[in-house]
Amino acid sequence: MTYKSDFLNILDQRGFIHQGSDVEGLDKKLTEGVQSAYIGFDATAQSLHIGNLTGIMMLYWFQQAGHKPITLMGGGTSKVGDPSFKDESRKLLDDATISTNIEHIKNTCFRQFLKYGDGPTDALMVNNDDWLSGLHYLSFLRDYGRFFTVNRMLSFDSVKLRLERESPLTLLEFNYMVMQGYDFLELHRRYGTVLQMGGSDQWGNIINGVELGHKADQVQLFALTAPLLTTASGQKMGKTEKGAVWLNAAMLSAYDYWQYWRNVEDADVEKLLLRFTTLPLDEIARLAKLGGAEINEAKKTLAFEATKLCHGEKAAQEAAETARKTFEQGSVGADLPAIEIDAARLDQGVPFVDLLVESGLAASKGEARRLIEGGGARANDQPVGNIAHTSTTADLTADGYIKLSAGKKKHALVRLKKAG
Repeated sequence: MTYKSDFLNILDQRGFIHQGSDVEGLDKKLTEGVQSAYIGFDATAQSLHIGNLTGIMMLYWFQQAGHKPITLMGGGTSKVGDPSFKDESRKLLDDATISTNIEHIKNTCFRQFLKYGDGPTDALMVNNDDWLSGLHYLSFLRDYGRFFTVNRMLSFDSVKLRLERESPLTLLEFNYMVMQGYDFLELHRRYGTVLQMGGSDQWGNIINGVELGHKADQVQLFALTAPLLTTASGQKMGKTEKGAVWLNAAMLSAYDYWQYWRNVEDADVEKLLLRFTTLPLDEIARLAKLGGAEINEAKKTLAFEATKLCHGEKAAQEAAETARKTFEQGSVGADLPAIEIDAARLDQGVPFVDLLVESGLAASKGEARRLIEGGGARANDQPVGNIAHTSTTADLTADGYIKLSAGKKKHALVRLKKAG
């Protein structure tokens, strides 16, 4: 489909559009000058993860198309927790933890993608705690609660799924969709925001805001969602054996981030190039046609471009060079994950099972033993077949490390802890 607005054309070509409210009306609105759109991000950790990356890229393209993106930090809604498609309540966070999380997210997860400032198309970051915490409960219920029917709220899939599973849904969580709807109204009043975007699992919450804007202020607002990120085999993307794929380098190194993209399924490469790089469409089409061993070149391009966007070009180059040295030359790159061991401990000998767990190459001792027994564990590129194997200072290379490997793609280093 061809749209009048650059933004919707870009999103359509890159596979971002799943569902929208009055898309024709939104398309027309986007041709009438600079508009503002927002996506909300709850501050439940000190970093966002690649599950949030679809939304960030939608905001990126919104700004590139000449509009103003707003990143709404859920300082208020993080106190509640979004119940959408979850079986149990989130752990409640205190104000200090939420504030710390927001500060970390602000400094590490957005500024690489969006240009902030005071210009008409510069990105803006706001915190919904600025208005939610000041609401008077009775006044809020009287002024806005009348626009939300329980019948309608119970019809949303996120709520129905929780009830069907007979999982408790607290009144606190039930209010989340009301607060998110109010956020949209408040942002329209403050900044003229006309569009809320998000993943397809947020459709019900977003539509609440669209309807509240119409009922409370008689304004037309718009909703737009993107497909959730899944692999070709149907698994939810964004998880590894070590946990979430964080955007903050302090929680996941640029090298591990690069490796995540390098190791995606072959069938997902084109989709991920479209969604998570800024490469021209014709170049993506060329890379998508590569087959056999050549698909690895497309994966390296994906890894480099995705890492460059998130961590900068220098970090992407260093990660690529580390991978090249490790996998193509058989040497060790400086960016490999590393753990430090006391010399006295290594002198006595450390069970190889323990090193695999401590380095993150195995999630548990049981997994480490299975890895060894299955022939997938190596020390300094030599197979380790005995689960009782121990490593000592005698195993240190001339460069002062022991290289651990789990399979062909996962590596880490053991170094001596520096004295003092």
